[in-house]
Amino acid sequence: MRMYDIIVKKRDGKELTKAEIEFFVEGYTKGDIPDYQASALTMAIYFQGMTPEETAILTQAMVDSGETIDLSGIHGHIVDKHSTGGVGDKVTFIVGPLVASVGIPVAKMSGRGLGHTGGTLDKLEAIRDLRIEMSKKEFIENVNTHKLAVAGQTGNLAPADKKLYALRDVTGTVDSLPLIAGSIMSKKLASGADSIVLDVKTGSGAFMKTLEDSENLAREMVNIGQNLGRNTVAVISDMNQPLGFEVGNANEIKEAAEILQGKNVEDLRTLSLEIASHMALLAEVFDSYEEAYEALEANIENGKAFEYFRNFVQAQGGDVSVIDDLTKLPQAQYDIEVKAEKDGFVSAIDAESIGIAAMYLGAGRATKDDEINHGVGITLNKKIGDEVKAGEALVVLHSDDAEALDSVQKVLDAYTISTEKVEKPTLIHNIIK
Repeated sequence: MRMYDIIVKKRDGKELTKAEIEFFVEGYTKGDIPDYQASALTMAIYFQGMTPEETAILTQAMVDSGETIDLSGIHGHIVDKHSTGGVGDKVTFIVGPLVASVGIPVAKMSGRGLGHTGGTLDKLEAIRDLRIEMSKKEFIENVNTHKLAVAGQTGNLAPADKKLYALRDVTGTVDSLPLIAGSIMSKKLASGADSIVLDVKTGSGAFMKTLEDSENLAREMVNIGQNLGRNTVAVISDMNQPLGFEVGNANEIKEAAEILQGKNVEDLRTLSLEIASHMALLAEVFDSYEEAYEALEANIENGKAFEYFRNFVQAQGGDVSVIDDLTKLPQAQYDIEVKAEKDGFVSAIDAESIGIAAMYLGAGRATKDDEINHGVGITLNKKIGDEVKAGEALVVLHSDDAEALDSVQKVLDAYTISTEKVEKPTLIHNIIK
């Protein structure tokens, strides 16, 4: 078998066989196939696409290129969730304890943030002493005992994907649906869950800016999951403004803890219950979505979900007093109000710009080597549909820079104030199964 023939076959729009795809993935991972041939194939895929069967085979080959996490020692049906990334997305910290509170094991492998989207592990490390590195044995024991553990991904999960992504990043082939879907799903499948709920974001703060693109990506990923024997559901959720009111690290942990204690931040609470309900349904703990939603909502109100959050923090070495007294979370030196320049109504917020403003403060990374400042961040006072007066604070920046001029300007650029009141954006656009 020759790589040249595989490139030409895909260039001409023909379907690759299982043997051909596996030959490519194995050879490229080992270094037997050079970058120039791999980039030629990814460019051919970019233009010609892949069938659902090809995409599933590619994904499985990337899974098989490295370690897979054996979670067979965990009791029960393991359900994972994955977000395609957004601004203010702290759903994992709410959904994990919620799902655990109804007896479903949640064994989550997470990553760090880069650019305008925050990383789950970075946010968790705002809790003093909390460990995200642990042995496989401890990870499984924590899930069996507390129904919830969150850890950093092992360095050898789907190495083919890591190598391919680095190549795509410099050859103009990142924006290929089969390659995006395969990249995301290879890491999820290698992580060992039985079922997966995908939170696919759409809008200004999302990787996919249009609803059509988000739905197409969701379908690709659901097809991969189903083809490879995992029950998979995708929720298309809105990211045309940040989720909730807090963007950062410590302040997002604070908001998640408050939701678990009964605070009603409408969009964040609703989306968390939506994701958790689909997870519970996939685990076959409830007979209907409605029954699952009702039980999960009750566990917020009765404090059970928050108790599971505390147990999770304690099991991973975190200082529980920080969760009981949220003022102990890291704090920035200065609070800077960014004020509206005119009267009107908030008609749009560029969520990506808010994320970048938070990154400028130190809440995110411009490069992978940047240090995170857990105490800085942004609190939104006004969201889409809200009335605002000139001089009223749109947001408060929590900063260690007394002026934070770049972030102030980025926030002002992000907000559109109009004379006409607009409706709040739809939160959940579609469910794809």
